[in-house]
Amino acid sequence: MTISSDNPLREGLRSRQVAEACSLVIFGATGDLTHRKLVPALYNLAAAGDLPPGLQVLGFARRDKTDESWRAELEESNRKNSRGGHDDALWASFASGIGYHRGNFNEPEAYRALAGRLDEIDARGGTRHNRLFYLSTAPEFFPVVLENLKAAGLNEPRGGGWSRVIVEKPFGVDLATAQALNGVVNETFQEADTYRIDHYLGKETAQNIMVLRFANAIFEPLWRARFIDQVQITCAEHLGMEGGRGAYYDTAGATRDMVQNHLLQLLSLVAMEPPTDLSADSVRDEKVKVLRSLRPLDSAAVGENVVRAQYTAGAIDGVPVPGYREEDRVAPDSQTESYVAMRTFVDNWRWEGCPFYIRMGKRLPKKATEISLHLKQPPAVLFQKMPQGGESNVLTIRIQPDEGMSVRMLSKLPGTNLQIEPVKMDFRYWSSFGKGSPEAYERLLLDALAGDATLFARRDEVENAWKFIDAIEGAWHAGDRPPPMAEYPAGSWGPTEADLLLAERGHRWRRL
Repeated sequence: MTISSDNPLREGLRSRQVAEACSLVIFGATGDLTHRKLVPALYNLAAAGDLPPGLQVLGFARRDKTDESWRAELEESNRKNSRGGHDDALWASFASGIGYHRGNFNEPEAYRALAGRLDEIDARGGTRHNRLFYLSTAPEFFPVVLENLKAAGLNEPRGGGWSRVIVEKPFGVDLATAQALNGVVNETFQEADTYRIDHYLGKETAQNIMVLRFANAIFEPLWRARFIDQVQITCAEHLGMEGGRGAYYDTAGATRDMVQNHLLQLLSLVAMEPPTDLSADSVRDEKVKVLRSLRPLDSAAVGENVVRAQYTAGAIDGVPVPGYREEDRVAPDSQTESYVAMRTFVDNWRWEGCPFYIRMGKRLPKKATEISLHLKQPPAVLFQKMPQGGESNVLTIRIQPDEGMSVRMLSKLPGTNLQIEPVKMDFRYWSSFGKGSPEAYERLLLDALAGDATLFARRDEVENAWKFIDAIEGAWHAGDRPPPMAEYPAGSWGPTEADLLLAERGHRWRRL
């Protein structure tokens, strides 16, 4: 893929502009992620003309399938999941580069056979000895796959090509396991060739945060605690534990599952300093500084600044749903949170004293993720007697589902009387550019093919995020008197305790 532009800013947003052909091996290829996200993402890249010619996709899994039977399965799922529809002629061309390799993850011979098959693909030409390994397996198989790749020599570049690995979340369950996994990864692949994926960073609006901040003179001077009163980051989900998800979720919880990776990544993009340039390491250097600047929480501070809760029976869109502890494969005495809200501070020069509020919850009224920056009130000398309906200015960044941004400001209502009303300026990708944004996995796969790691987590990012989360989890589970578990009805916006957390400073949650 080649991007040409006379605009140096646009050109600089990609440290490498060309996605290179390779053999893409997907471990755990028969799983849900491959069918719903990965293959439709590759197909849509092909439809847009962005997929490099010569790309070969090879699925690795233990089930007994042929190239033809796997292609047929993928075609059926692509018809259901492709955001751009399905074209039979395009699929036929795209699927000609798809194959299947049967093997068990812990079977060394399967990797030696894989190496031979990749050598055959390289010999036919087109892939230039480039290899990208995608670990779409259960987390317990990450070390197994990595160690077997190394034993088979598949981690080493050859023939002038490169060898890279993409690792899906969760990347560890605490700091110790993340460090152990990082050790295995770095013994197998160089850090520069390791891509820890966080699909939130592939969303168009998340990528646009740096442009919004650093390319717009109307925002850049205001982006600091001197002018911003508070920042809120909300991830709301209306789903519960459908599809047997309770077994995983009851061992993870909202904090480990979403806050440690997705929401702390968004916080770091909002709070980071300008990088020296737009290279991957320059951007990630600044994000790490934010994570290291998060105010540490001891057990007492966790009790004062963090609320955890579980949903009880309620209704979503008028349909009755059970409480969290009544869900399938959830322990009846579970102490795992389905909702978390926290107040944290970035203790640096730019953000000193400005609270960052984070909340994530299951079984809330709607599915949405957004960031809102609430500016401080101007002096109320002129309009102190006028009802203004709350805060004057709020910048909202919508991550999903309706990606875009809006600015809330105050204006005089037309008429003979002086009446002030809030108005909103709204930016939506479709209405502004005539097209929607691509799926996150499309951008992330293309970047991995291009060797651009900007939107992937580096080792120190992961470990510093876990260090912050571990203090919270330790206060909940290690002490003799853990903070209480709050409750909220399914279909509500969360527990009263979360509202009180903001009310302590005269704040309130923004309604999505």
